Amino acid sequence: MPKITYVEHNGKEHVIDVAAGMTVMEGAVKHNVPGIDADCGGACACATCHVYVDEAWAGKTGESSGMEQSMLDFANDVQPTSRLSCQIKVTAELDGLVVRLPQSQH
Repeated sequence: MPKITYVEHNGKEHVIDVAAGMTVMEGAVKHNVPGIDADCGGACACATCHVYVDEAWAGKTGESSGMEQSMLDFANDVQPTSRLSCQIKVTAELDGLVVRLPQSQH
C-alpha cells in the first residue's frame, strides 16, 4: 500500500498506508488525521480538504480540474501547490507522497 505523509500545520506528521484507488482525503478521514474536515464527503463541493502538495510531488498528482479550481477559490491561503485532497487518487506511483495541511480549513 502506498504511504502518504500528512503534515499538520504545527509540523506533526502522520504516515499512513492508503490503499490504491482511495483518495488522499479518504485516507486522512479513515485514519482521523486532524485538519481534513471533508464536509462534502469528497464530492468536490467544498474546500475543507485543502492541502499543499509537496513541490517534489506536484507534477505526479495530476492536474486540477476547473471544478477543483473553482472550489479552491473558497479555501484559505491558496498557494501554487494547493489541491483538494478529495481529487487526488492514490496510486502505487504516489508511494511517499507528502501533503501539508493549512492552518485552517475555514
